[in-house]
Amino acid sequence: MRSRHTKLEIVIRTKYSLNLSDAQTIVGAAQAHANHNGWAITVAVVDDSGTPIMVSRLDDASPSSVNTAIEKARSASHTGLPTKALEAMIRERPGIVTLGRVAVEGGLPILYKGQRVGGVGVSGVKSDQDAEVAQAGLQALDLNS
Repeated sequence: MRSRHTKLEIVIRTKYSLNLSDAQTIVGAAQAHANHNGWAITVAVVDDSGTPIMVSRLDDASPSSVNTAIEKARSASHTGLPTKALEAMIRERPGIVTLGRVAVEGGLPILYKGQRVGGVGVSGVKSDQDAEVAQAGLQALDLNS
């Protein structure tokens, strides 16, 4: 009797990640945009696990904006969605609030080649302005290469 053994195929995938230089690029561009508009903000960049890589608070930004920026970045990183989308989801499904995510505009996921590699969060001004600053930071990172 012949034994049927199937050969296992091993697939190793590439996992992309942010580094400190990437975070510095995002934070620098976000702060430049905020300074240009006279906004005192905190910006946070986290990796795909939600661990902060860099957090920076401009002069005159509220100390409470630090934790908010981190949580916005973390929420965007974990879900792969802008926190504005989470804010909209809560209107339809209020139970989402219990999942420990910040559902306030100002957090954006960082996506590279279809992978979530982190998130950027901004806090300190109106939510739509926080999102504008986060977008300015994200645009400085060349994610198309």
